[in-house]
Amino acid sequence: MILQARNIAGPGKVFDVFVHRHDPGRLNSGDRWSRIVRVTNWTELNRAHWDERARPHAESPEYGIERFVADPTFVSDVVRFDLERLGDLRGQRGVHLQCHIGTDTLSLHRLGARMSGLDLSGASLEQARSLAARTGAGIEYVQGEVYDAAQLLPRGAFDLVFTGIGALCWLGDIRRWAGVVDALLAPGGRLFLREGHPMLWSLADPRADGVLAVDFPYFETAEPLVWDEPGSYVTTDHAFQHTRSAGWNHGLGEIMTALLDRGLTITAFEEHDSVPWDALPGMMEQLPNTEYRLKDRPERLAHTYTLQARKPA
Repeated sequence: MILQARNIAGPGKVFDVFVHRHDPGRLNSGDRWSRIVRVTNWTELNRAHWDERARPHAESPEYGIERFVADPTFVSDVVRFDLERLGDLRGQRGVHLQCHIGTDTLSLHRLGARMSGLDLSGASLEQARSLAARTGAGIEYVQGEVYDAAQLLPRGAFDLVFTGIGALCWLGDIRRWAGVVDALLAPGGRLFLREGHPMLWSLADPRADGVLAVDFPYFETAEPLVWDEPGSYVTTDHAFQHTRSAGWNHGLGEIMTALLDRGLTITAFEEHDSVPWDALPGMMEQLPNTEYRLKDRPERLAHTYTLQARKPA
């Protein structure tokens, strides 16, 4: 079910949320709206969403917590995908923004970086700290919003700012995010970002005819799309109570321009024809490296991208 926010009382105040009833199998099926809830704070909506998912995610086979504990060389599939691009991290001080339960953070630690992690969700950080303790990893975790990171973490102290899959979509202002990245990076420091492609985020749910239809915003919008989904992207029997979340898309040009305007230099950019989760159920196949790709003509769609940028020395 897709929800959309319509601003009733002004930014940061009270919003009416309407359920958007749309048939994804027909582009012109007609839209109907019904008011169902009032939301005062998108941050708290998303915090409750992720707090409830922390334990089910940690217990799921997809996150592989016990593999991290059993094998001190094991790293996450997300980090493994970019090993060559990440290069030698030994001795670098890094921070992982929106680190969730810390599996990618621990993976970067195992590559030699001295890592910190920041996340909105206290419950997620409980799982991250537990994993770090069980594996003997000296990782500092801090709870807070991304926009407050430069007040919660040392400014200008990090050689690496890492942001992983499914992170930017929870942020409503990409320019503020770029300012945070700039504030955290040491001179000569590097941003490393792998993220879902904004074209992927803009697609309608899979259609019976197999057509890839653009149905959602490609560019950043003032108000979010609000999703009401009963499950999660992992295997779990948990019956979720907090099913709504608010998200935004950001175009590639918006992301790059935001970084360039902060004085960073984009040093690498690569689009990929795979994604780490089954983003379009029924239309994708799993690859040997555990990523997913369109079964039919995958060259039609950039699924994800990796972007690197550096702060002047």
